[in-house]
Amino acid sequence: MELRHTITDEQWDKIKDALPGKAGDRGRTAEDNRLFLNAVMWMAKTGAPWRDLPTCYGKWSTVHKRFIRWSKNGVWQMIFNTLAADADTEWLMIDSTIVRAHQHAAGAKGGQQFQEFGRSKGGFSTKVHATTDSLGCPTKFILTGGNESDYNQALPLIEDQQADFVIADKGYDSQAIVDAIRSKGAEPVIPPRSLRKMPRDYDRHIYKERNAIERMFNKIKQFRRIATRYDKLAIAYLSFLHVAAIAVWLR
Repeated sequence: MELRHTITDEQWDKIKDALPGKAGDRGRTAEDNRLFLNAVMWMAKTGAPWRDLPTCYGKWSTVHKRFIRWSKNGVWQMIFNTLAADADTEWLMIDSTIVRAHQHAAGAKGGQQFQEFGRSKGGFSTKVHATTDSLGCPTKFILTGGNESDYNQALPLIEDQQADFVIADKGYDSQAIVDAIRSKGAEPVIPPRSLRKMPRDYDRHIYKERNAIERMFNKIKQFRRIATRYDKLAIAYLSFLHVAAIAVWLR
């Protein structure tokens, strides 16, 4: 039975050599990598409980264990990084989005503060801090609690990325951020806050391109498991973020 949200032959050819378990790798050869990826894509797109995974993808518990194992081993991050290596680095855009957590997402061992949850009047939430390249393709994600300030994660987001221009809204107008961008040889395109005594000039024409990162968030939130956080573990939710980002890169 063929289901929706499956990987096409062209998409499979782009990532198959980056997956573990292929011929030549140490350990057991994984002949069902494509079926496993299709199962995870289905889970990410539908937001369904693991127990509702269609049987054509295999036993749900086996798929879940393998998903968590790949998460802990950094495999999803590695696949994402492989695709993001082709990023267009003329512009680097920074922004964040808040994701509400499902009521069943709370309760992981260690407490919410260790799983990137923030408490507010609306309940628990997680904030996704991200960067995209000039074409609006994601290049990096950082998770924090939903009440975390945006500019606290700006420097970790850009520290290992190069670009000619770094674009962000005025929420990132901090002298430390501006200086860090310039120290990388890039030009900050960040509107100054109204409270600044000496307003900075910025390229208003380039700033119009900032909506590309907003469109990226819209794309990954088409995956229901991204739009609402169902996962108790931060590592699992971050892995699904990488899965959604992989799908964006493969389009």
